[in-house]
Amino acid sequence: MSDTKNPGDKTISVERKTLGLKRGGGGDQGTVRQSFSHGRSKAVVVEKKKRRVVVPGQEPKPEQPPLQTQRLDKPSEVAPRKPQPDAARRQAQQRGKGGNVLRTLTKEEAAARAIALKAAQEREVVERKQREEEEKRQAELAKIRAAEEAERLQREEAERKVREAEEAKRAAEEAARPKPAVEAAPAVAPAAEADAGETAAAAAARKANPKQVAARVGKEQAQARAGETEEEERAKAGLRTVKRPKAAPAPARPRTTEESRRRSKLTISAATGGDEQRARSLASMRRRQEKAKRGQQQVVREKISREVILPEAITIQELANRMAERAVDVIKLLMKQGQMMKINDVIDADTAELIASELGHTVKRVSEADVEEGLFSEADAPETLLPRPPVVTIMGHVDHGKTSLLDAIRNAKVVSGEAGGITQHIGAYQVEQNGNKITFIDTPGHAAFSQMRARGAKSTDIVVLVVAADDGVKPQTKEAIAHAKAADVPIIVAINKMDKPSADPNRVRTELLNDSIVVEGMGGDVIDVEVSAKAGTNLDKLLEMILLQAEVLELKANPNRTAEGIVVEAQLDRGRGPVATVLVQKGTLKPGDIVVAGAEWGRVRAMLDEDGKQVQSADPSKPVEILGFQGTPAAGDMVAVVENEARAREIVDYRQRQIREKASVVASGARGSLEQMMNRLQEKGRKEFPLVLKADVQGSAEAIVHALNELGTDEVSARILMSGVGGITESDITLAAASKAPIIGFNVRANKQAREAAQREGIELRYYNIIYDLVDDVKAAMSGLLSPELRETFLGNAEIREIFNITKVGKVAGCLVTEGVVERGANVRLIRDDVVIHEGQLGTLKRFKDEVKSVESGQECGMNFVNYQDMRPGDIIECFRVEKIARTL
Repeated sequence: MSDTKNPGDKTISVERKTLGLKRGGGGDQGTVRQSFSHGRSKAVVVEKKKRRVVVPGQEPKPEQPPLQTQRLDKPSEVAPRKPQPDAARRQAQQRGKGGNVLRTLTKEEAAARAIALKAAQEREVVERKQREEEEKRQAELAKIRAAEEAERLQREEAERKVREAEEAKRAAEEAARPKPAVEAAPAVAPAAEADAGETAAAAAARKANPKQVAARVGKEQAQARAGETEEEERAKAGLRTVKRPKAAPAPARPRTTEESRRRSKLTISAATGGDEQRARSLASMRRRQEKAKRGQQQVVREKISREVILPEAITIQELANRMAERAVDVIKLLMKQGQMMKINDVIDADTAELIASELGHTVKRVSEADVEEGLFSEADAPETLLPRPPVVTIMGHVDHGKTSLLDAIRNAKVVSGEAGGITQHIGAYQVEQNGNKITFIDTPGHAAFSQMRARGAKSTDIVVLVVAADDGVKPQTKEAIAHAKAADVPIIVAINKMDKPSADPNRVRTELLNDSIVVEGMGGDVIDVEVSAKAGTNLDKLLEMILLQAEVLELKANPNRTAEGIVVEAQLDRGRGPVATVLVQKGTLKPGDIVVAGAEWGRVRAMLDEDGKQVQSADPSKPVEILGFQGTPAAGDMVAVVENEARAREIVDYRQRQIREKASVVASGARGSLEQMMNRLQEKGRKEFPLVLKADVQGSAEAIVHALNELGTDEVSARILMSGVGGITESDITLAAASKAPIIGFNVRANKQAREAAQREGIELRYYNIIYDLVDDVKAAMSGLLSPELRETFLGNAEIREIFNITKVGKVAGCLVTEGVVERGANVRLIRDDVVIHEGQLGTLKRFKDEVKSVESGQECGMNFVNYQDMRPGDIIECFRVEKIARTL
């Protein structure tokens, strides 16, 4: 290939080599750190290429890599208009006549470049570590300087306080020393000369805020030391220190009092100081030191020993409160003893005593029953007692006219409202006779209401024993006499039904002698009155005898005290809630009083008399209905007024806990293990008739339970799952469904939801309003559980004469009937030597070869037993029949 550009027309040879860029020549090499997201970075080696400048007549440098496409710098070097096919090589030959050829990096060059990159990275890591160490050292130096500055400020503050104290002392001495008025003016002159360079206002501002001035001075000194330290470090590092000329101080201008006052205030700008670092104040340093001292010195408080009253059981929280200790400390002591307990757990008195003694307190043990102390007060002083109306209880046999007599006295129709014409509730009424009041309590006469009569006798002053003149003394009459004697109350005999032709009062008086009741007509001390409730005969005389007996008894009570009484009857009214008929015995009961009756308490919302009218107070011997109990109390419970709700809750909680404990003991004893239960069933074989009982009042439920318990025998008994007061609810259905027990309602009904639930569960609901019918039906149902009586009837005997073995039949005994008759299908006993060997049934009975129903005495027959073959000649076969007879209670 030839080129005609040079005049010599010389041929240039070009080697065929690969074109490429030569790195590392003619450029500046450096490292650039690239930053990425999430704090990542990367060091990259870059080269900065210099622009090649070509001078005419000068060859290019060997280090300059040729480009594949490069512009010519001068117009004279423009490529020909029609280049040859190998134009690129010719241009490269013209530009690089020295033989410079483009090529790739060799292995040595690539290795050298990698080593250089690695060295640059390592150098960067070392520099970063050095910078971090330098920053840490600077921070430590700053802390040390801050601590030194704080100590210096404290010393200066202490010295300043000493100087101020000395100056104040000296000023006080000078003020105390008398001086002439003329010398007052020259005395100020030395102070003005001493303060040359600042005004009096500036001095006053500095005295007013010495802490800020001291802090400002300390801050400037710290900055000065910091600048000196920085210059020393620069000198050690070999850096040249540039000394900056200090700025000339600004000419001081006089400060006014207002400006000084403003500068003394702590503002945000003054606190931050612009770009300068804010110094800690002396007050802050002092607070920090005091806090550190408090942390080192633990404050030991004086231990206060208290007398802790401990009941039989107490919670950890209550124990801590009584000791005025933290509950956490009590729990820690228990944990040391190996007991992991919570703050609401209950511990016994012994454990509580150990804890209290460990914490340095004294212990006073009290019984849990002490919560009832003071509930019922002792006897009142004689001077506080006032006369009260007598409480009279009318008792006697059923249908002897007790309620009719009371009805005639009250002029009200009470009997017409009783189901079946018998009294099934306790009624309390108050009547007035000649200005004197008498309280009457009517009790049932039926045998089931024995507990009601006993309760009436206990809460009464006089018992009126009603005996029918035509009927005489009956069992419930004798029981009423026994209750009255047990209560030690006087008896007035009212011989009723004197209007009947068959009335015989002398018969009644004579029969009463059997029970040690001697009336006045027969020389005794018991008052008797012949009355007629139907005709109203001698009713006034009966009332006069009651008032006379009350006058003899001198009945008195203190009305000016908290009320006490007894629950005569209680019931759950659907609209009014729990209602209790209370007979007040002491004090005066008023609405708003907090009362406790048995295991229930409440606040008296309203009080009603026997006519349903509200009363505002109930004096002694006054029967009232109380509304406001939380639950239905039990009839016969004592009622007392307490001072607050807390006391009432405490007493009720204790009583309810006692009831639960007794119930759990009884249940655990009755339940026992499965093996014990099976043994009891095998030994006793007693069957139970479960039922759920709901009544209208507490007294009726109590009487029904008592009557049903008396129906039980050794073989069968009534098991009352639950007896309560009020209507039948869904919860009662659920309880009955568990044992498939019927529900008995006495003067109550089930609501709609309960009826639907009973229908779903298949529970029988039985309603009654007369106790006779209820007891009779339960008695009949319990009789069905009795095992029938087995009655055995002797038929005859047969003697075995010979044994025959018959194929496919077995052994057949050839017998001679010696007594009575032998019947097919009857029960038989095999007797050998007067000992019963087998008892079963007769299988076949044949006379010759024919099956017969019976064989009479003196005839021979063949017998076969069911599932028994051990028969021998000489054995006696006894034939008998068993009959089942139904039993009743």
